[in-house]
Amino acid sequence: MTAKKALIIGASRGLGLGLVEQLINDGWNVTATVRNPGNVEKLKALGNVNIEQLDLDNVEAIGNLSQKLNTHVFDLVFVNAGIKGPDDQTSGRASLSDIGQLFLTNSVAPITLAQAFVSKIRKGSGVLAFMSSGLGSVASPDAPELALYKASKAALNSMTNTFISQLGEDRPTVLTLHPGWVKTDMGGEGADIDVETSTRGLVEQVKAYAGKGGHYFIDYKGQTIPW
Repeated sequence: MTAKKALIIGASRGLGLGLVEQLINDGWNVTATVRNPGNVEKLKALGNVNIEQLDLDNVEAIGNLSQKLNTHVFDLVFVNAGIKGPDDQTSGRASLSDIGQLFLTNSVAPITLAQAFVSKIRKGSGVLAFMSSGLGSVASPDAPELALYKASKAALNSMTNTFISQLGEDRPTVLTLHPGWVKTDMGGEGADIDVETSTRGLVEQVKAYAGKGGHYFIDYKGQTIPW
């Protein structure tokens, strides 16, 4: 059998790095992007991975990468890159530049990437995945200290819905994924689960939903999250 191919956006550390490790262990061929080309030691240590430099916020860079990978067909495109945002997320406290950066990176840029790569996803069985958060559910009143981050993920969910509605019938399965509260730089050491547990579950959901069609907001265990 031919090995499946994945493109992981934002893979130098944390969940992105964990996803690459899980997929390589499962026999996938992985292309992984990093913002800083000097921060690739951990990725290289995983073995056979094609590493590309990408600033997700740079539209021109996305176009250049799409052109460079023009002949590739991916079974999975997973947009993982994201930021926490300003320390003080109380309304009126954060600067305009901090708010703009947060929503560009978390909400707008992932859709720009998806627009450039959706045609490179394998017809019928390919998956387009976005790393969202359960906090992005507007039904969730939790974590007021992360109000802007929550809003940026809710915006990503909304923009994802709009984007895929424009693709017509011939579109990949789309997963909006909550990784759980994970022990990463963002999640902190007090989080519920480790990176391996989260990413193993995320990869299992990709496998389970491949070829189903539709759009699903689920967590790493496969549990449905209300929009």
